[in-house]
Amino acid sequence: MSRVQFEELLDASCHFGHLKRKWNPAMAPYIFMEKNGIHIIDLHKTVEKVDQAAEVAKSIARSGRKILFVATKKQAKETVASMVKEVGMPYVTERWPGGMLTNFFTIRKAVKKMSDIDRLIESPQFNNISKRERLQIQRERAKLEKNLGSIADLNRLPAAVFIVDVMKEHIAVAEARKLAIPTFAIVDTNSNPNLVDYPIPANDDASKSIAAVLKPICEAIREGLNEREMNKDAQNEELENVDVENEEVEDNEDNEGRRRRVSRRPSAPRNE
Repeated sequence: MSRVQFEELLDASCHFGHLKRKWNPAMAPYIFMEKNGIHIIDLHKTVEKVDQAAEVAKSIARSGRKILFVATKKQAKETVASMVKEVGMPYVTERWPGGMLTNFFTIRKAVKKMSDIDRLIESPQFNNISKRERLQIQRERAKLEKNLGSIADLNRLPAAVFIVDVMKEHIAVAEARKLAIPTFAIVDTNSNPNLVDYPIPANDDASKSIAAVLKPICEAIREGLNEREMNKDAQNEELENVDVENEEVEDNEDNEGRRRRVSRRPSAPRNE
């Protein structure tokens, strides 16, 4: 069964593209028709591409790796942040910090600085600092949180990047391509789908459309995480069973050794 239904995408207006004069010829395979000067996206292709992307995202989540979501446009910010936060994936919804992927070491230093500030704020020493210094520290913390807050737990490069609007996030796309990081993206009729590995043709200007595409992706990620936990529990149970079996074997060997030693022990001479 498909992860997303045609009717759901239709109700969310995923089929509305841009004006014909703004189209990208590379999107021709995903365009159904033109109506009133606007290109209409073939939602059957969208369903197919969503299912494909969802399966790959599930596989990545099952392996324990992260998918970084990028959506800094106004229509996508809140939608992406709320949905992605539920599955514990990192996201960027403010400004893409240039070099975030290609210069990841520097970004990690900024994240470490934010962690150091957190430890300082939680420590008793923070109350001994002057009020002015406390305000400066809190402002710096808020600035770092705004730019890097959601990627604070990203200790290594993401396994993939999910992008809303490849034209607006062209720097993120370029960095991911340079590092050969797989990319997912919602691509509208004015975009080039060949820039990403898993393009999903859909309206990228409406929050409902973005949510409709993102929902099955997040559900697939959640399934992958659940399967990972189940596999961990099964492995732990197997290890426990192996440990119990080893203990039983060791006990049996010890008992057998004792019986052999007793049978070999010379018996005391009898008095006649």
